[in-house]
Amino acid sequence: MNAPLFSLARLDWTIYLSWIGVLAVLLIPAGKKEAIRWTALAFAAASLVVACVGLFTWAPATGGSGMDALRASFKPFEVTLPWIPALGASYHLGADGISLPLLVLTGVVAVTGILFSWNQENRVKEFFAFLLLLVSGVYGVFLSLDVLLLFAFYELAIIPKYFIIAIWGSTRKEYAAMKLVLYSFAGSSLVFVGIIALWAKAGGTTFDLLALKEVAFATDFQVFCFPLIFVGFAVLAGMWPFHTWAPTGHSAAPTAASMLLAGVVMKLGAYGCLRVGIFLFPEALTAYGGFWQLTIAVLAVIGIVYGAGAALVQRDFKFVVGYSSVSHMGFVLLGLVTLNTVGLDGAVLQMFSHGIVASLLFATVGRMVYDRTHTRELSELRSMRLVTQLPFAAVVFIIGGLASMGLPGFSGFVAEMQVLVGAWQHFPWLTIITGAGIVVTVWYTFRAFLTAFFGESGAGGEHLEPLPPITWQERTASFILLALLVLVGVLPSILLDRIDASAQLFINSITQAIP
Repeated sequence: MNAPLFSLARLDWTIYLSWIGVLAVLLIPAGKKEAIRWTALAFAAASLVVACVGLFTWAPATGGSGMDALRASFKPFEVTLPWIPALGASYHLGADGISLPLLVLTGVVAVTGILFSWNQENRVKEFFAFLLLLVSGVYGVFLSLDVLLLFAFYELAIIPKYFIIAIWGSTRKEYAAMKLVLYSFAGSSLVFVGIIALWAKAGGTTFDLLALKEVAFATDFQVFCFPLIFVGFAVLAGMWPFHTWAPTGHSAAPTAASMLLAGVVMKLGAYGCLRVGIFLFPEALTAYGGFWQLTIAVLAVIGIVYGAGAALVQRDFKFVVGYSSVSHMGFVLLGLVTLNTVGLDGAVLQMFSHGIVASLLFATVGRMVYDRTHTRELSELRSMRLVTQLPFAAVVFIIGGLASMGLPGFSGFVAEMQVLVGAWQHFPWLTIITGAGIVVTVWYTFRAFLTAFFGESGAGGEHLEPLPPITWQERTASFILLALLVLVGVLPSILLDRIDASAQLFINSITQAIP
């Protein structure tokens, strides 16, 4: 039974508030830019409050076992309405300890992204409307318990990305926008084929995720369908070698879009891999000597090492952060295929942690540095000695960089440590290789902030004009992101208690399905 529409147990209001925000923004006259900004911020903040209430009021289900316990974990926020009855598709939403932290992440990145975009002057109304529309799609994916509905929200999140980058981006923005969308739709095509195949194989009567879980799919069918869905979603997660859209898209996107793209949109891909691919086809991972499990683990580790190595040699400051995202998402994919609770805990926490870190770093590089210096070339930034002109930006990037390196005391340390512990149980030699990626991460992070902020002032390249000061909006957004990095690093139980409760149910459900 659905909770009352205006109940705090209705997490679907995160979607509706975003949609109402889109309409409200579009109704404001284009000349009232300040009103548009405050309206967008108000609706994004309201959705964040709803997500936070959900996070702190959710409690693991007690009693029951197997699928009954798993179903019960979604009950507190479950909404079920008919959608396309002829196909067995329903408007089925719910949230558990895995999706709740990602809903909060979405709200945080949306709010801080709007604050960092306060200087946007070009077509302000359309910019914030597209931003809120994208955010609504992200919320929808994390809440969907119907596979077709999840796919619909997934596509809704992709479409606004093209317009945001193509209209408000920089440096080859049309190329970057088209490349991102082509890669996204190529992956979506694979996912769609897989969804239709599993629906037909299940008798053509339902798209409900929990109902499909109880269908006994043959091993050969799982081996066929699993790569379609997993790889299709993994394209958006930046899995090597399908990652090349990510650095290009990140670098061309405006600040808020970079934050959303790296902070939450890449997480949609990883979430789809987990919630649909692994959940419905666990036997495919272990069949034929664990071929797919090992293959994905190898690709994830290549992504970790390659992404870090590529970041090390970049001359464009934003490309450094872009390739670092590819590397950090490798940890997420590696944790997903460990098929144990500690690895899955780490993967989900890494989604949250990287979302915050990436948002902070892209905001620093894109808004605080590039919008003021009009260059992202490290060689040019070196001669400006930005630590004296933008000390706040220098401090924020250094702290964000330390968090990115996985330093103890920050959320990334807890997440990556759990992924490595979980991976060691299945792939000890791959775990050792992953260590090389961590070392290179330290190397490129130090290189980036030493070059960009602590370079020596030189004749001819020195920035002579004083740079505009950091605004209150930028400071506020930075403090929000920094506080979360430290809070989750020092008190990881705030998220891990909820993640672990659902991860155990998830792992139990798939291990019972594996012969």
